Amino acid sequence: MSVSSFNRRWAQVIIAALTHHQVRHICIAPGSRSAPLTLAAAAEPALICHTHFDERGLGFLALGLAKASRSPVALIVTSGTAVANLLPAVIEAQLTGERLIVLSADRPPELINCGANQAITQPGIFSHFARRCDLPRPTPEIGVRWLAATLDETIAAADAGALHVNCPFAEPLYGPEDDAWREWLTPLDAWPQQAIPWVTHSAPCGQAQQSDWLRWRQKRGVVIAGKMRAEEGAAVAPWAATLGWPLLADIQSQTGQPLPRADLWLNSPQAQQQLNQAELVVQFGANLISKRLLQWQQQARPQQWWLIDALPGRRDPSSQPGRRIVSQVGSWINAHPAAACTPWAPTLHTLAATMQRQASAAVVNEPEAQLAHRLAELLPPGGQLFLGNSLLVRLVDALAQLPVGYPVYCNRGASGIDGLIATLSGIQRGQPRPTLALLGDISALYDLNSLALLRQLSAPLVLVVVNNNGGRIFSLLPTPVGERERFFTLPQSVSFAPAAQMFGLDYQNVATWEPLQHAVQQGFTQRGGTLVEFSVPPDRGAETFARLVAMGAAL
Repeated sequence: MSVSSFNRRWAQVIIAALTHHQVRHICIAPGSRSAPLTLAAAAEPALICHTHFDERGLGFLALGLAKASRSPVALIVTSGTAVANLLPAVIEAQLTGERLIVLSADRPPELINCGANQAITQPGIFSHFARRCDLPRPTPEIGVRWLAATLDETIAAADAGALHVNCPFAEPLYGPEDDAWREWLTPLDAWPQQAIPWVTHSAPCGQAQQSDWLRWRQKRGVVIAGKMRAEEGAAVAPWAATLGWPLLADIQSQTGQPLPRADLWLNSPQAQQQLNQAELVVQFGANLISKRLLQWQQQARPQQWWLIDALPGRRDPSSQPGRRIVSQVGSWINAHPAAACTPWAPTLHTLAATMQRQASAAVVNEPEAQLAHRLAELLPPGGQLFLGNSLLVRLVDALAQLPVGYPVYCNRGASGIDGLIATLSGIQRGQPRPTLALLGDISALYDLNSLALLRQLSAPLVLVVVNNNGGRIFSLLPTPVGERERFFTLPQSVSFAPAAQMFGLDYQNVATWEPLQHAVQQGFTQRGGTLVEFSVPPDRGAETFARLVAMGAAL
């Protein structure tokens, strides 16, 4: 009986284990060594299969799917450098908690370190960024129950971040679909019809109330809202308001930013004096964008700093003394009810209102800053927003005020500019809603071939590429002026029109707010993807941002 048939049976069990752990999306790159896994996945009706010709983009496609679906997403890649191309997405997942399950096909042991084609040492290739499970070469001498139990235990233990399952297969890899080795599967006969894993592992208990919470909630507190889910942000905002505690909110928090433009006014002496009276800081989520908020986090000296985040480990770069509580935000708030108190920091509301008026006047003739300031006007009803990194996300964090609970997605774990188009494609596939995405020109160039993923969409998607001709974030940093253009900003002087044409996307080029608004609204009337190139003066966005920060510090 053929090796190819047994490879298929072995792969069937691997794929079945995924579906029993709520995997519904699987992302597949082309390859020969991975054929048993690919064919098993294609034959599984419980899976939605996604493909991409670029493994780096494939990894970020899976990351976006995991963000939006809030469930584990699997990937299949062939051996060799195909596996290595997944590293950036694996790193991001490790830092932000999305569950990726990487199935890498491999050469059998006798073909490693002997000069065989497309053979590298794959076990441990992701280092500490992923849990790992190195399967043996498929053989009927290993019982099918061992394979099912091993996969169940490994997948259950990888409750956040990436899991790497390395799967060696010997040739032949192809053959007719026959009944060979079906008796090897007999011990699992009833399992495919069941909805539970072969072995069910118990989940941790819920969050208990902090024993001294009733005392602490009577004190002067500050709430910081970092990256969290939309429904969590919608719960944090009224909780903080009931307590009378100021809420310093990141754009990723989806709280509605009740104290808007905080990144601009936090350096104000009045703000510092008020905030330094805080006795307790309660921070929900991490991965903060605002430089001013991170600076205050470093120098603040409250009696206690509580950081609540579902991911384990250190999440506070300022190393504040206090409590690190691993919990979902919603369950923690439910266990810690607010008591109605009078707001104790009215000066912050005055500063926020003043800064809002000044910013509105300052950005009128500044297209890049105006986009950030008026971003809420571009959001499609019932939709979602994806933000890129570098200068753009800082402008939005400082200037935008979004509706409470409006879904916002970013890659703010490693804050890289790689894979952003693929990520937003995965998000829209996982949550097929109208999607607005904002990226810089260098970010878009970095992932240009993932525009191919935007050709077949089930809901409108508008990608706005802010083309300021280079990485203008470096204009805010003390980079040497003489070497800035050549070594840091790297202006490319390109148009994205040919790229849109190559991948069959609708395209518009605009330079001011009103045409931009019209182009975005028109894009949401289309079923597929639209690329809007927003051509802006190179350094004006960075210069306006620096001027606004100085205005806030002078309040």
